[in-house]
Parts: sequence; C-alpha cells; structure tokens
Amino acid sequence: MTQTYEDFSKYGKEFADSGLKSFASLSKGAQAIATEAGEYTKKSFEAGSAAAEKLLSAKSLEKAIEIQSDFARQSYESFVTEATKIGDLYAELAKEAYKPFESIVAKAK
Repeated sequence: MTQTYEDFSKYGKEFADSGLKSFASLSKGAQAIATEAGEYTKKSFEAGSAAAEKLLSAKSLEKAIEIQSDFARQSYESFVTEATKIGDLYAELAKEAYKPFESIVAKAK
C-alpha cells in the first residue's frame, strides 16, 4: 500500500513537472510565432506602401499595370514563404510541447 502511494506520488510529480516544461515550451513557441507574424505584417505594409507610391508616380496605364502585377506576384511569393515559416514554427511548437511527456508515455506502455 505504501509503495503504491509512493509510486502514485512520484508519477504525479513527474506529470506536474512535465506540464510546467510543456507550458514553457508553448509560451516560447507562441512568442516566436507572434514575432514572426509581426515582422511579416511590417514588411507587408512597407511593400504595399512602396507599391502605392510607385503606382502614383506611374506615367502610363501600362506602367501602372506592370507595377500592380509585380506587387501582386511579390506579395503572393512573400505570403507563401511566410505561411511555410509559420507552419514550421507550429510543427516545432507541437514537438517541443510533447517532449516532456514522452518519458511518461513510454513508462505507461
């Protein structure tokens, strides 16, 4: 009986420690994702502002269409790159959050 209580107490402590480590990983990962999203937003706004200035200085309709097409292409490429980065950050976040529980899951098997 005493051994069972000690085992239960030990596993409870391990689980609590793992939960705290997992929470720390989640906080760190969420901060990285927020930072990356903020940087992308800033770059996107700057690119949009630069494109608007170029459009206003265009001398012909053809030049304006060319500027708009270039901006759309660059915006799409930038978005795809950023979406991939953020997706990778989410995958890494999930892996890091699960790591503290791996040993507990392995013991349960």
